[in-house]
Amino acid sequence: MVFLFLVGVLFSGLPSNPAVAFDLFGWFRGSDEPPAPSAEALPYSLDYVVGGDNKDLQQTLKDASTLQSLQSDPPPDAAALVARAGADLPRLIDALWGAGYYNARVTINVAGVPMVLQATRTETATRAVAGYRARALVPIQIVADPGPQFALRNVSVLDSRTGRPFAPSELPPRVVKIKPGDPARSADILAAEARIVDHFRSQSRPFAKVQQQNPVVFHPAQAMDVTLGIDPGPRAGIGAITIQGAENVDPAVVRSFIYTEPGDPYSPAALASMRKSISQIEALSSVRIREAETLDAYGNLPLFVEITERPPRIIGASAQYSTTDGPALRAYWAHRNLFGGAERLRLEGNIFYLTEDGGQPDRNEESGWDNLGGRFRASFLKPALWGTRNDLLVDALVERDRTEGYTSRLVNAAAGIRHRFSQTFSIQGGIEYERGQATDILGQIDYTLVGLPLSLSYDSTDNPLNPTKGVRLIASVTPYPEFLGSSVPITVARGTASTYYAFDEEARYVLAGRLGLGSIVGADLDEIPANRRFYAGGGGSVRGYHYQSLSPTFLGEPIGGRSLLEASLEARIKITDTIGIVPFVDAGTAFESSYPDFDESIRVAVGLGLRYYTGIGPIRLDVAIPVNPERGDPSYAIYIGIGQAF
Repeated sequence: MVFLFLVGVLFSGLPSNPAVAFDLFGWFRGSDEPPAPSAEALPYSLDYVVGGDNKDLQQTLKDASTLQSLQSDPPPDAAALVARAGADLPRLIDALWGAGYYNARVTINVAGVPMVLQATRTETATRAVAGYRARALVPIQIVADPGPQFALRNVSVLDSRTGRPFAPSELPPRVVKIKPGDPARSADILAAEARIVDHFRSQSRPFAKVQQQNPVVFHPAQAMDVTLGIDPGPRAGIGAITIQGAENVDPAVVRSFIYTEPGDPYSPAALASMRKSISQIEALSSVRIREAETLDAYGNLPLFVEITERPPRIIGASAQYSTTDGPALRAYWAHRNLFGGAERLRLEGNIFYLTEDGGQPDRNEESGWDNLGGRFRASFLKPALWGTRNDLLVDALVERDRTEGYTSRLVNAAAGIRHRFSQTFSIQGGIEYERGQATDILGQIDYTLVGLPLSLSYDSTDNPLNPTKGVRLIASVTPYPEFLGSSVPITVARGTASTYYAFDEEARYVLAGRLGLGSIVGADLDEIPANRRFYAGGGGSVRGYHYQSLSPTFLGEPIGGRSLLEASLEARIKITDTIGIVPFVDAGTAFESSYPDFDESIRVAVGLGLRYYTGIGPIRLDVAIPVNPERGDPSYAIYIGIGQAF
């Protein structure tokens, strides 16, 4: 039911025509279809005849043709249509040359009148086209005779400073890639130039450039010789870094998120890392790094970090309904630059109606108000304390919750200091206080917990919502000792690690894996508050099973465990640039002992996901099926969201 509700919200404002509605997402395209004949314009049909029925060349011509790209916008008169066709002739010839066909010939038949380069019969074609007005589509045919594809004969990459070829140690052949015998495609040559420049820039040479490009075509031999002159430029380090565009945000805060120091080796990767780390500041909307045009007196390259600030305030709300959880409302307000130092204050409230299975109110409650549950959370972040890499984090939470296994009421407050060693690695320590009441089938526990949480985070992934490479690790341990005032002296440890590997440069095939572990020591299971025990199952855990339903049970009810094991494996496969599929398998459960002893059955689910890739991240739709379900488990489950599952 949640899925149907969200789909309804997504599509409620779309046109009634299904094809038009889906076209908003790019799944169906009607822009190539010409409009019907009329007295106001001259729409036309378009046909391609390519020698050898070469489908790749046909697509090349389509990509270069304005007749193709403007077919849905027909010209108003015959002269304009003939001019459009005439302007296409050199474009199509250039496109074929770029594909390595240097003896290519192109003819465009407009209403039966042939037009060729430097011999366009414009007057005859104009008269022929005029006869189709308001009667029929003007027939246009693009006829291409590509001839043979030329090949590279000699490829020379020279140091423009000396006129000599680079040694393989300076410029490995794997960087150049193009070699004698390859098709003489201009796109391949341009790509080689870009790879060579990128190679030298990665070697701390920011001014590397192509000084000379000399392709020579030999028509009788159907061959091309290419000579590239490359100036690697001098080696350089990173120079002074200047922050620009900071109107309301303290530049010292921005500087604290730059982990590069003057004198460090220059590289595009270092600049990309700098841009990514600065972008973590929520008060900023964009970050641009501009390089100076000359080196400074020390041989370093000055950098200018140009930032754009976001509007400081944000407010939002959402509504949801499901057959298992009932109705829910959520609202939040945030200020992203409270005192001018990129401080973030966020207030968030959730309210929901507690239900029994099947979405009906809990009739065991005496009052309708008792059926209401919710949580209110306030969080404050002060980055870069005194210009350092230390951040202050303060959180407060008031909650009344219910899951399949328990109900709980609690008040929680925590404060901590996070130290950022680098963009990828940080540690955090602090103090936490929680007072609450948890009730499940084992009974009711009123408790107080005072702990000293310590955590570390390592994230080398390339994208938070759609990682294709790198490792993500989050680990924490929190002792709640009795001498600090805890009524239940326990120590809770938890860790999650995920890794991502792309099999190709375009990351169309990515293998992703995740492993999660947890342990509680210091008390027996029935002494630990139910909301502090471990549970598995649900969208962020083992898909296909009810949320927090996988754990030891008592009288058929989940009671949680003192240890946890979760694992997931996904193959993320892009079918097109925007559509992908994700077969996956999840496994896991919670155990009664403090360490996984496998007395409980590991529950497994398999499934298939659909991804629609957008500029902000993939829209995710997963369907999961339990492999070894037990009584009461669903036969399948559907999940929808933004971003990958992990």
